[in-house]
Amino acid sequence: MDYVRLGTAGLHVSRICLGMMSYGTAAERAWHLDEAEAEPIVKAAVDGGITYFDTADTYSDGVSEQITGRLLARLFDHRDDYVLATKVFFPMGAGRNDRGLSRKHILAAIDASLRRLGTDYVDLYQIHRWDYETPIEETMEALHDVVKAGKARYIGASSMFAWQFAKAQHVAERNGWTRFVSMQNHYNLLYREEEREMIPLCADQGTAVLPYSPLARGMLAGNRSRQGERRTVRAGDDPLSDERYNAAADFDVVDRLVEVAGERGAPPAQVALAWAARPARRDRADRRRHEARPHRRRAGGRRAHPDRGGDGPPGGALRPAPGARPPLRAG
Repeated sequence: MDYVRLGTAGLHVSRICLGMMSYGTAAERAWHLDEAEAEPIVKAAVDGGITYFDTADTYSDGVSEQITGRLLARLFDHRDDYVLATKVFFPMGAGRNDRGLSRKHILAAIDASLRRLGTDYVDLYQIHRWDYETPIEETMEALHDVVKAGKARYIGASSMFAWQFAKAQHVAERNGWTRFVSMQNHYNLLYREEEREMIPLCADQGTAVLPYSPLARGMLAGNRSRQGERRTVRAGDDPLSDERYNAAADFDVVDRLVEVAGERGAPPAQVALAWAARPARRDRADRRRHEARPHRRRAGGRRAHPDRGGDGPPGGALRPAPGARPPLRAG
């Protein structure tokens, strides 16, 4: 296992991060594994050198955090031997303040996560989404107070537009508050929107990014076919996968991936992970080509900037420390 710094922060993490969303209760999804089923998988990850684990309060309504905390406590001798990340934003109750990124919810949510995880602190506390109903100043100050209280060592973000991420970082810097050290965003061979704006932003700012869903919810590992065959339990019970990855072009990419993997004698999943974990850099020549390219017209006469493409969805990316390679969230 290789170990890298989390962006320009001093924290060292295993290059592969194990995502813990699949561990929880089958009452939510048929493909969720309980603690006993999860243990051999997590143990194999630990034996392979993985020291970085990512969960969220919303995964199985907190059950994932409980499983994660108990397993890591059993599999590691000391708390400082592993890096633990969790997230806040999605509803955790029926109350109006049981969600979002208000000061009230953040301060309550971190305490609840720590109780479920059975630890005094998390290494990385991430906002799971952008909160359109709460001023970003309120959110960033609350996160800063979480760090200063010793309940989180670092803070990170996930899934937003590049302008939102830049605004949050500016607000923190202007007020002397803790800045985000990482961006966790949707990125894989089938979804590359993050390359338009978030990758250059993070590369410029030295921000680490954890590409989530690097196997496109199993599609890049071959869990379903163009003809509609569902080869795993998850493929048969994952409506979000059907929504995100169902175009003919997606299956064209999978076909090419299988071809490349066959040429190298490797599983397609391994090649897909290697692609997602490659250093995220844009050379100067590439920048010059984009900057020199004239604006173009889109269908319907709309004008689009060459690096934005109009109303694209939020994205994210990663910049490793010099000479290093990025961490990758697998799971």
